[in-house]
Amino acid sequence: MKKLFIFLTTAVSIFLLAACSSNTETRDLLEQPIKKDATTMGTYIQVTVYDKGKEKAVEEALKIAEQFNDWVSVDKTNSVIDEINDKAGITPVKVNSEIYELIKLGYNYSAENRGYDITIGPLSKLWNIGFPDARKPEQSEIDKVLPLVNHQFLEFDDQKSTVYLSQKGAKLDLGSIAKGYAAMKMVEDLKNNGVTTGIVDLGSSSIYVIGQSPRKGGDPWTIAIKDPNDPEKSQLGILKASDQHVNTSGIYERYLEVGGHRYSHILNPKTGFPFDNDIASITLLISGEDASNGDGLSTMIYALGTKKGYEYVQTLKNVQAVFVDKDSKVYITKGLKDQFELTNDNYKMGKIDDLK
Repeated sequence: MKKLFIFLTTAVSIFLLAACSSNTETRDLLEQPIKKDATTMGTYIQVTVYDKGKEKAVEEALKIAEQFNDWVSVDKTNSVIDEINDKAGITPVKVNSEIYELIKLGYNYSAENRGYDITIGPLSKLWNIGFPDARKPEQSEIDKVLPLVNHQFLEFDDQKSTVYLSQKGAKLDLGSIAKGYAAMKMVEDLKNNGVTTGIVDLGSSSIYVIGQSPRKGGDPWTIAIKDPNDPEKSQLGILKASDQHVNTSGIYERYLEVGGHRYSHILNPKTGFPFDNDIASITLLISGEDASNGDGLSTMIYALGTKKGYEYVQTLKNVQAVFVDKDSKVYITKGLKDQFELTNDNYKMGKIDDLK
């Protein structure tokens, strides 16, 4: 029986445009990069490196993703997350330092009470959006599992490195943050092994660019953001990034359609139903060392809607955002003035002050 994974890409909505040229010799970089890939964590992962002699470093980075897949996959034998869920209300579970840090990160996001909760497992399993058996549950079913969704059921012991779900039936779901966290570990490992120029691409919804483009002169990388209304064929605009990560969440790749209504995969832990607001997609550009690569953050911002989400991003350090709403308006935070270009005539730049 095929195993199920909690990792389902939010939206295949960003991709690298041509980044290399024949003018790489002045920086002693490869003209044809080292490129390796793997299908793991429920998505396609590719690592591209332009530094010479870094084949082993690329292989080691991919092994990190495969290791996290073993640790946090749902219904996988010896999965750490499965063990924590199975022993909910029974006993704490000792975990390794990476998983301990990851779960604490999810707990901290949850504690902000902005629409994200790491214990949403019972609810996400009920809807199962993204799987063949996805369905709209009955209200009675939702009412039954909602009391199990509460990050305050999590208990940590820093000395023993244990995690405990105190409520029987509660379940962790790390699908919104684990992939980004693994990406950051991969980037850290690549840099420690001397990589200065490269790309870590996790299903195109999450991309980290290391250093600057291999073009002569070290121009920024050029990243195309896909059109949320036509993600397979056209792009919305172009974003420039250097040593930064780009993370996108949207409603158009994973959804459930029932009676003509489209339900997003991003679930509200308070109501039990998918969020339904004005956002079609949101793309974050993040600098610094955010351990989750922006995954949990993008979920929180999506939950707020365009106006409040925009205002929240403005309070954050090292984070900029591109919002696309369902009326085909695009809103960019102030720091992206010289880094984003709208290239699709079907969209117009909007003024955030015009939104209520």
